[in-house]
Amino acid sequence: MEKFITLKKTKRARKHGFLVRMRSHAGQKVIRRRRLKGRAKLSVKKA
Repeated sequence: MEKFITLKKTKRARKHGFLVRMRSHAGQKVIRRRRLKGRAKLSVKKA
C-alpha cells in the first residue's frame, strides 16, 4: 500500500473517529443517534 493512502486514513480517523466523537457533547449525540438508528458503523476507525 502506498504511503499517502495510509496518511489520509489516519487524518480521517483523527477528524471523524470514535474517540474524537466521544470527546464533545455534540459528538456523543451523533453516536447516540447512529446507535438508535441501528447503524452497523457508528464512526470511522478509532483514532
